[in-house]
Order: sequence, then structure tokens, then C-alpha cells
Amino acid sequence: MSDFQLEILVKLNDLGTIESTLKVFPQVDPQTVLSALNSLKAHAKLDYSKQDRTYYTLTKEGDEIVSKGSHEMRLLQLVNKFSKLQIKDVATHMGADGKIGQAKAFKNGWISKNKDNELTVSDKVSSIDDVVDETKNVLLQIQQGQFDSVDDKTLNDLKKRKLIAVKKETSFKVTKGPDFSTELTKLETDLTADMVASSTYKDLKFKPYNFNSEGILPESGALHPLSKVREEFRQIFFSMGFKEMPSNQYVDTGFWNFDALYVPQQHPARDLQDTFYLKDPLQSDLPDDKEYLENIKAVHEQGKYDSIGYRYNWKPEESQKLVLRTHTTAISAHMLKKLAEDPKPTRLFSIDRVFRNEAVDATHLAEFHQVEGVLADYNITLGDLIQFMEGFFEKMGVTGLRFKPTYNPYTEPSMEIFSWHEGLGKWVEIGNSGMFRPEMLEPMGLPPNMRVLGWGLSLERPTMIKYGVQNIRELLGHKVSLDFIETNPAARLDEDLYE
Repeated sequence: MSDFQLEILVKLNDLGTIESTLKVFPQVDPQTVLSALNSLKAHAKLDYSKQDRTYYTLTKEGDEIVSKGSHEMRLLQLVNKFSKLQIKDVATHMGADGKIGQAKAFKNGWISKNKDNELTVSDKVSSIDDVVDETKNVLLQIQQGQFDSVDDKTLNDLKKRKLIAVKKETSFKVTKGPDFSTELTKLETDLTADMVASSTYKDLKFKPYNFNSEGILPESGALHPLSKVREEFRQIFFSMGFKEMPSNQYVDTGFWNFDALYVPQQHPARDLQDTFYLKDPLQSDLPDDKEYLENIKAVHEQGKYDSIGYRYNWKPEESQKLVLRTHTTAISAHMLKKLAEDPKPTRLFSIDRVFRNEAVDATHLAEFHQVEGVLADYNITLGDLIQFMEGFFEKMGVTGLRFKPTYNPYTEPSMEIFSWHEGLGKWVEIGNSGMFRPEMLEPMGLPPNMRVLGWGLSLERPTMIKYGVQNIRELLGHKVSLDFIETNPAARLDEDLYE
């Protein structure tokens, strides 16, 4: 038992009831008092009730008014002294207080203004000695602790004028408990085997068991919201017969990231300001398939497979540069090349990180996740792509799609996918899609009548929408709250995905 707890029990024994702990222990912090009372109450030594009291004190300006008079009274005395006072001279004599005093004096009917813009004592004032300074008198009442007799309207007015400050004090009324004594016996918290064997438990007192208390949650890991939404996307793909592509190769050559996708070597996306290039090692080997390399070179330089090409000198050393992949389509290129060994209808998808050299802001990071799907089959058309997109997004609860033609280097035709946003009242882009170009597929050895549909969307955007995150840096990076990760349930891609 602490010294302060013993002091409380001794005082309670002497007084019978402690009406106010604030009066009995004025120097002790209320939180310290409360802690001691809770401990003693747990031992049934006492009971207590909380008493909160609100009171008012004068501010520095309020104290000045009590000693010198209110602003309005001082102005009245000043006008009376000079008989007449130009309004512009009020500030000279009273400073900033003059403006307040003038407003209050006019309101009270103490002063008036003539046509020369001069202040004079009002005809309603027969003698300023008879004028009662209500503001000073009320503040004097409050200073003496008689604020209970002041009406709420007056108190609010004084608070607005910053003449009084609201204070709050907490006290406790303490009474004796069923086991009151000035001695404190330690309560046991556990029944041990030794107590039972020796029967000593019969002479001991045990702390009451709190059946309302919650147990301590075991420390454990938690899936990141991105991982939860990623898993939901995976299940949609699996339900539609897709297989997941291996996506753990973040570094690739410019060949697979660009050239194999029919992206020219002078394309702006390959500039340093858009792509992260590796410094060490700087390059890697090109594929061993010489025929494939020759096909890529030919289709870029002078054209092939009914294409006129880009008309430039294709350089193998540019393709050998190592980059952090800028899109997961580099993975799709690898998988489609393998598919050329045994062409058959195939459905593939990947969800993983890509890297772009972008300025970081509330909606952009240099690293983000891309959701990509690839569907290969014979003699399929743009209509099949639209039909499949509608089925895929319907699984996410998004219907009524619109498609807009766009340009991608490696798909033709290409389409942006839009959905109606009820919250914004407009159509918003939710993905990109297209049919891979023959210039990309036929150099691999895929037959001309095998078409490949591709589409993709961000993983971060639907995650931010589902979890109400406004700044992407609160989803990834040093600003992420661990509590946010632990307490949020798994998402479901239902009809409110884009609301």
C-alpha cells in the first residue's frame, strides 16, 4: 500500500466521509487521487463518486477592468472630460480598447455622435456618477466566486470578450466500503497447486475475477490490404479458368520489356526519366533463339508480317540493357514465346509489382502493382475481347462498360475501359485492353490465326477505393499505419468498388 493510499484511509477513518478530495488533498493531482481510489475500491475498502465542477476565472484583461473600470466606462469618462471627442481621437487615448468601449457605450446609450463626427455624453445620462458599470460589477462577482448568480447570456458575452476563462475541476466524494480498515491485505490473484495441497487457500483472500475483461490478443501478423484485394482478384481469375504466371523476376532486359513487344528503341518510354536502368550489371544476354532475334530485328527495321516497321537501325546492345520492368506485359511476352512451342488456347494472368520513374504524389508512386490478363485462342476478334471484358468486370460487380479507342505500341486495336461512377456522376477509366499485334506474336512463332487478348488495371486504385484511402502513401511506405493493416477486414469486389 502506498503512503497516499494509507493517508486516504486515515482521513476517511477520521472524517467518516470525505465530501471532497479536492478540499482534503488540494495539492494532489486528480489522476493520482483516482488511481489510488480505484486500487482501494478493488479491495472493498471504500466507495467513491465523481464530482465535476465548472467555474470561471478572470483573464488579465478582466482583472484590469476590475481595477480600472470597463472600456465603455473609461470612454464615457473621457468624453465627459473633454465635453466633445472626435471619433478618430478615441484610439489615441485608449488604443485598441477604444473600439470595444465605443461599441458598448453606444449599445448602453451612454454616448451619441453629432454631425461633426464627435462623441458627446448622451442626453439619457444625467450624471456619469450615477452610471453603473455593469461589466465591472459582474466581473467582481465572478472574481469573488459568485458566478452562480450570473446568467448564461452574460457569461457567454464575457467569454466572447475574453474577459473570463472557463475552468473545470474534478473531485471525489469518498465513503467507507464493506471491508474498510486502515490496513490493506494483499489479495491473491492465482490459486496454485501448493495452496490446494497445503489448504492455505482457506485463509487467503482472492481478488474478484472480472468476467467482463477481455483477454490480451496474441501478437500475430496480418495481411496488407493490397494482399487482400490481390487475393480477391486471383480468385476471380481462377474461377474463369486462368493460370497464374510466374512474376518474381523484377529485373529484365530491354528486349523482353520493350523490343519483344514491338516498342521502338527511340520510344519516349525508354528514356531515363521514365524507366529505371541498372548500373551494375549494365547488360545481360539476349535470347539464344537466333531466328527470333532476326525476326525482331526485321520487324523493327523494315517491317515483316504485313508491317512496314519503324524504319530505323535496330541495335542489339540497346536491347541488352537491364531495367526494372515497367509493366507485367514483359512476363506475358516470355510466356507467349513458350506458348509458340505448342500453340493452344491458353488463359494466363499475373499480379505483381512494376516500376516507373515517376514523381511521387498522393496518387502516384515509383512502384505499384499491375493486374494483367492474357487470353490466347484461334480466330477470336475484337468482339470477343469486349464480351470477355464485360464478363470479367461483372465478376467484380462493375457493369455497363464503355470502350474508347486508344493507342498502345503492342496492341491493335486498343481500348480504354470506362465505367459509370455514381459518386462523381461521370464515366471513369478503370482499365486498358487490346489485341496483341502480329508484329509481336508472329516473330515468336505463333500461327497467324492465333489471336491474343490482353488487358490490365492497377491494384492500388481499387484498394484505395475499397478502404477509403485518399493518399497512396498511406497504403504503401513509411506513412502506413500498422493498426490500419491489422484491423481492416478482407475486401470484396462488389458493386461499390468504384463508388
